[in-house]
This record gives sequence, structure tokens and C-alpha cells, in this order.
Amino acid sequence: MMTNTEIKVKGLQILTKSLGLVEAERFVALIQQEPFDYTKWRDGLFEDLSVEEISLKAMELRKKKAEPGG
Repeated sequence: MMTNTEIKVKGLQILTKSLGLVEAERFVALIQQEPFDYTKWRDGLFEDLSVEEISLKAMELRKKKAEPGG
């Protein structure tokens, strides 16, 4: 299990890699400005997908990450 600090560092690394430094900082600022309930956000995230579709997407992502350069 990661420590809270390790999670924050890893999260910022992922955001920066995906969005770039400036956009990652904007994302963090936006989250801090607004009341944000992760549980409510997550509940609606996959509401239009079946369990099978979610599983397929997860498997595709895992396969893509396992490929060289993924």
C-alpha cells in the first residue's frame, strides 16, 4: 500500500504526463476551487456501460499499456 505522499506524487506524475505541466496545474486548481465529491462523480462515470463493456475497456487498456511504448 502506498503512503498518501506517494499517491500524490504518482497522481501528479500521471496528470503531468497525460496533460502536460500547465494543464495538470490547471486541473489541480480547478478541483480545489469547486466542491468536488469523487463518489458522486464516479457513480455516473460508467452508468451507460454494462459490466462486460467496462471489463473489455479495462482489458484493452491493460493490453495497450503492456505493449512497448504503451
